[in-house]
Amino acid sequence: MKKTLALAALALTLAACNTDGFTISGTLDGGAGKVLWLEEIAPEGPIFIDSIPIDSRGNFKYRYTPPYRSLYNLHTSENNYIVTLPDRGEHIQVTGSWDNLSLTYRITGSPESQLLWQLQQYTNDGSIILRSLVDTLTHYENLLLADQITEAVLDSVKTQTDSLYHTAFLEQQEYIDRFIDENRGSLATLIALYKPFNNRLIIDPRSPISIEYYDMVLEGLQEQMPDNPHTLRFKNTTEHLRSSLARQAEQ
Repeated sequence: MKKTLALAALALTLAACNTDGFTISGTLDGGAGKVLWLEEIAPEGPIFIDSIPIDSRGNFKYRYTPPYRSLYNLHTSENNYIVTLPDRGEHIQVTGSWDNLSLTYRITGSPESQLLWQLQQYTNDGSIILRSLVDTLTHYENLLLADQITEAVLDSVKTQTDSLYHTAFLEQQEYIDRFIDENRGSLATLIALYKPFNNRLIIDPRSPISIEYYDMVLEGLQEQMPDNPHTLRFKNTTEHLRSSLARQAEQ
């Protein structure tokens, strides 16, 4: 009887430990024999967590118990990664291509990581539009160099591409606005707040209206996770921005 009770207690202890951490696993095409690495997007900056080997079939699995709720990058290289937002007890599944992870990945088993996937997909769509505009403009510039069109034609094309770019930027801005509003209290809103478009922050901290977005994100985080290190750090960031914008208004 004592042995049975001891085993039951051990099982309960292990179960409790399992719910404290999260598991991330999956299959990456072209990833056989390679190594992923996991890093936390900590409040003070990126922190390397561990390397994750991929087996000969492209499969990987890793378990981690975080000290607090946070965001994590899963890298195949420095500039090719995905952002995840795991919760305790989640078993996250990732699929995609090793070479183009951020463009091809799918993720299940983590609702807030899926939120970030949706955000990334919209960003990817914007990037496709941007590349198309750049390619179009480059094509016409080459036609001008070959004396196949006039300056007036190129100027007309530039006017059209500039208009399309402006529209695409506004659409990205509207999406970020909705994302932050609909997901208040999620750390995913921090990622949305700093999303760029064509190397330009969609929510420009130099703009007076930016403080409205920062306040919206902060209020949600303070309501849902007031003691989280991300919330505490972001409170300082928001206060600093408010002071900076006030000084800017006085000049």
